[in-house]
Amino acid sequence: MGKGGMCQGEVKDGEEENMAAWLLGVNTLKIQPFRLPPLGPHDVRVRMKAVGICGSDVHYLKTLRCADFIVKEPMVIGHECAGIIEEVGSEVKALVAGDRVALEPGISCWRCDLCKDGRYNLCPEMKFFATPPVHGSLANQVVHPAYLCYKLPENVSLEEGALCEPLSVGVHACRRANIGPETNVLIMGAGPIGLVTMLAARAFGAPRIVIVDVDDHRLSVAKDLGADDTVKVSTNVQIYQSPPYQDVAEEVIQIHKAMGGVVDVSFDCAGFNKTMSTALSATRAGGKVCLVGMGHSEMTVPLTPAAAREVDVIGIFRYKNTWPLCLEFLRSGKIDVKPLITHRFGFSQREVEEAFETSARGGSAIKVMFNL
Repeated sequence: MGKGGMCQGEVKDGEEENMAAWLLGVNTLKIQPFRLPPLGPHDVRVRMKAVGICGSDVHYLKTLRCADFIVKEPMVIGHECAGIIEEVGSEVKALVAGDRVALEPGISCWRCDLCKDGRYNLCPEMKFFATPPVHGSLANQVVHPAYLCYKLPENVSLEEGALCEPLSVGVHACRRANIGPETNVLIMGAGPIGLVTMLAARAFGAPRIVIVDVDDHRLSVAKDLGADDTVKVSTNVQIYQSPPYQDVAEEVIQIHKAMGGVVDVSFDCAGFNKTMSTALSATRAGGKVCLVGMGHSEMTVPLTPAAAREVDVIGIFRYKNTWPLCLEFLRSGKIDVKPLITHRFGFSQREVEEAFETSARGGSAIKVMFNL
């Protein structure tokens, strides 16, 4: 069990009752008591102020699973978060009560070979907010290791601090793909992760970015956020046609026209057969395709033609060592995540249910945020 919390329990006399949003079953969320663990010497107790809804949270609500992670018992939801420190452990030196912090949600073991090699995001013992069986952060308060709480610059809001979590995915993807001033970037998918990947790629110096989606509204948002061009594609998932990949081939022509040159790196932020096939076909010989989204747990894609052109395929899982850079991007104004927040809700039973319904519907909703 992670430091995010333990279980329901009785509240002692004089102790404030801590409440949290519990996932109890399919489409069933309920605000009820959440008993915190004792504060360890290297921990802090944080009062949550801003918590965003992620696609994985919606998956858990709708199906009780996300990829191979399955909810088997009641679990507190939420992992994109920021708050104000209320209490620090006896050995905590860098933070004090009253500090505003963004929380990195994953606690790794720091003992395995992957952790020792610096790739702690791949730790097999990772305890991550709202990933079964670890409780999340949509609560009045949580206890978390101090080293995973990052003090916010004065000009960065708590909501922006909470968005460091999704932004970290984009930053990690750009690092993995070595994005720089000579890298033309294609992004498949203009959902929240596609948009933060676009913002990160621009901050890393990408000179031209084209983003692809099936939805006009999201493409319009991408354009407003700085995409150089957009391409609307069909929702036809029957890509094995005669001749093979006919619709993909036609869309690749549109993408190349929009790019006005070669595609050096493609990010598939959707993760479907068709989006990955398009990314592989659109990327230049010797380029890279980074799989970010996980729409399909398994894919059937044309790898052989891509391999013949030496297109490197890389994957990402979460992120590592990204919060300091994300906060610097936000502090300096190099990235502005505020326009991503389209809906805000308070922390009541009715609002929690309404917020998740809004996020699940999609449409005009990009990022739904709780203000606690």
